Amino acid sequence: MKLLILIPAYNEAENIERVVNNLIENYPQYDYVIINDGSTDATRKVCARNKYNLLDLPVNVGLSGAIKSGMRYANYYGYDYVLQLDGDGQHDPKYIQSMIDKMMETDCDIVIGSRFKTERKPVTSRMIGSQILTMAIWMTTKGKYIGDVTSGMRLFNKKMIKRFGYDMHYSPEPDTLAYLLNCGVKIEEVQVTMYERVAGVSYLNFKNSAWYMLKMLFSILIFQWFRQRIKE
Repeated sequence: MKLLILIPAYNEAENIERVVNNLIENYPQYDYVIINDGSTDATRKVCARNKYNLLDLPVNVGLSGAIKSGMRYANYYGYDYVLQLDGDGQHDPKYIQSMIDKMMETDCDIVIGSRFKTERKPVTSRMIGSQILTMAIWMTTKGKYIGDVTSGMRLFNKKMIKRFGYDMHYSPEPDTLAYLLNCGVKIEEVQVTMYERVAGVSYLNFKNSAWYMLKMLFSILIFQWFRQRIKE
């Protein structure tokens, strides 16, 4: 089994060493690649100085473009699985094995590292927004439930590697999960613990979060019905 840890990074110079050194020191059984998404800070220099495995995109293409590039890399080098791990240090790689085990046990296509598989969502504005997206997916997929739709820690099998790498409409967002469920793709969740960002700034301020919610709701409730479905 060949597994690649895919690390999309945009302006993560303050975090990337901690994330990658942890993988190198404690999880050497997994390969990794950093997708530097046209960072304007010192992310590329930090990676070059440490001789990390780096795919350096010359311009910022956004998370979807970064994931697509990484999936094509994984497909080219013959990986069977890809684990998406954020470059800000919020995701703990100790859960990778349990996610692999879940995929093997259930023969599913995607495993999500969920903060809310066995724990309740806290009552915050961000979690209320997440719950709204969860319910929108539930309503449009005949009752299929995903507790943590915004989690960026996800394990993909080879079939999903090809879809996310070569289908222009696939993005690592909640609306894609709704679409995939309606295509017959099997998605499971595993309980994980995530940590707060310790350095750098998230792009999801109040304005961006509100716009993100509106786009996702529009896509889940309306747009996905106009996409051609590829049934499993």
